[in-house]
Amino acid sequence: METTFVMLKPGVLQRRIAGEVLNRFEKKGLKVVALKLTRMSLEMVEAHYAEHKGRDFYNKLLEYTLSGPVIAMILEGEDAIAVVRRIVGPTNLLEAPAGTIRGDYAARTRLNIVHASDSPASAARETALFFRPDEICPWKDGNAEWF
Repeated sequence: METTFVMLKPGVLQRRIAGEVLNRFEKKGLKVVALKLTRMSLEMVEAHYAEHKGRDFYNKLLEYTLSGPVIAMILEGEDAIAVVRRIVGPTNLLEAPAGTIRGDYAARTRLNIVHASDSPASAARETALFFRPDEICPWKDGNAEWF
């Protein structure tokens, strides 16, 4: 089993679609092992998006992420990183097909509504940024054999 980090950005709450987005992950058989609604500090947003510092969209990305609370979560499942990335769809909305979260819900590439870790290293770093070990709640799924 693999875990991955996902963050639903402020636009998800503003548009009141958090349940719909979370439902897509659950319907695919991914388990929620950590979940929280939080307001990120500027320092936290800068740490989270450090790889984008200096890019033309960086300041707008910080501003958008700070515009409201986010929903942070850790999902678990077989090949969770790849599965989540497929459900989320490409960042560029022109490439995000219908049926993906970005293809169905995102209105602008720069106002993307979801972040998903792209590698085990990113998932570990982002998980540590948002969750203490005691906030992660692994559990046994009695229906796991069906997924």
